[in-house]
Amino acid sequence: MKVCILSSHPFFLREFLKLIPAGKLNQERELDRQNVSDMTALTLPKAAVYVIDGQHSNAVLGMIALIREHRPKAHLLVVSDDFNEQTAFPLLQAGVKGLLTYSTARQQLPCAIETVAEGRYWMPRALLSSFIHSMLDATPKAPRSEGLLKSASRREKQILEHVLDNRSNKEIASQLNISERTVKFHVSNLLAKSGVQRRTDLILLALQTQNSSLRVVQ
Repeated sequence: MKVCILSSHPFFLREFLKLIPAGKLNQERELDRQNVSDMTALTLPKAAVYVIDGQHSNAVLGMIALIREHRPKAHLLVVSDDFNEQTAFPLLQAGVKGLLTYSTARQQLPCAIETVAEGRYWMPRALLSSFIHSMLDATPKAPRSEGLLKSASRREKQILEHVLDNRSNKEIASQLNISERTVKFHVSNLLAKSGVQRRTDLILLALQTQNSSLRVVQ
């Protein structure tokens, strides 16, 4: 897994570099502070995770759009002073999976990168819960959601509970004392039965069915 850091501030680049495990960093990229909003001149090294310095909030969405266009399978993590619903929701809607403040980056950045690389979310529990519920309020109930839990087997329901806890397949396998391959099989069945392709959509569908709150990492 390779990580790319995008920042226009040399100090933050140096500090971020200290936190990335040796051998995982692909390339840091210092952005031109005079033209930070011009994304057309930015070339992207290949990476599994992009850590974006969010101090230039007006340019972050442009960076995200560029990454999503050229590296659609990559995962995104934004680091900034603070986040609230007004600043976080547009980032989440754009595809960001991780939100981290500068004050917590020293302790949490390595773990956050690992979590985001697995396709899971890393951000304050209350913020992600608010975002999910805002999506539920704005989205018509899926026609197949009511039958999701009824058609699931006992084991699938167990695994679904762990998916709602934002656990990886490896973590679920360890919790249930089964193989990771078995977990993947049951998750695939849940996706097929619910008519969706992503774990995020499965969570939304389960929340619609259960009317429960989302439990996440952190």
